Amino acid sequence: MSLEILAQEKVWLDKSKYADAERVYYEKLSKIDAIDESSVICSRDTESSNTINAITDLKNAFQKLEIRVSVLEGKSPRSSSSNSSSLNQDIEQLQSLMVQLEARVKSLESKNVAQSPSKPEEKETPKKNDEDDDVDLFGSESEEESEEAARLKAQRVAEYSARKSKKPTLIAKSNIILDVKPWDDETDMKELEKAVRQVATDGLLWGASKLVPLAYGIHKLQISCVVEDEKVSIDWLQETLQEIEDFIQSVDIAAFNKI
Repeated sequence: MSLEILAQEKVWLDKSKYADAERVYYEKLSKIDAIDESSVICSRDTESSNTINAITDLKNAFQKLEIRVSVLEGKSPRSSSSNSSSLNQDIEQLQSLMVQLEARVKSLESKNVAQSPSKPEEKETPKKNDEDDDVDLFGSESEEESEEAARLKAQRVAEYSARKSKKPTLIAKSNIILDVKPWDDETDMKELEKAVRQVATDGLLWGASKLVPLAYGIHKLQISCVVEDEKVSIDWLQETLQEIEDFIQSVDIAAFNKI
């Protein structure tokens, strides 16, 4: 029974083979990269070695030429004429080596210039002339401009202060609702309201009113008014209304709101 269960399980039995194949693949890739790098290095080494060989050949040619010149100086004219042909050959070889060396150096320089990043050109900053700084050609004009700017500033400040003074100042006001209570149910509430509205002064404005029942058939007068805080005192208003003793028993503030 256990073997059947294992047969139904999804097991990767060939995992080791795939792992070996993957390892061999990546080893080949690493060898290819190493070969490419070594080839580049070898090409660079061959170029440098060729240049060095050309320089050494040139030095050897110069040494040979010096030896031959010294030998010719010590010999007679007859012997020098016999060796002139060999000297000409050496000179021609030297010239050909010089041409090859110049071509090699130019090719190396062109490669180095192509590989090396170009440096940004430095911009020359213009030098300031100290003598020009010392000379103030427009001194009088700058003084006149400063005086004109000061005059304009003073004029604008004066205009702003004048506009500010013309603006109306905010007047602090309060909205008050008073509860005016009569003596009894026989008090004439219309006459009471008439007496209340007869109280008048600067900064006092009476508003709407209504009768509110209290008890035993007695009603109170609830009346609103708007007062200017600087001109009308709340205590003064209460005392003035309470002086109407024929109709009013008491005056209370039911609501007080700032406007």
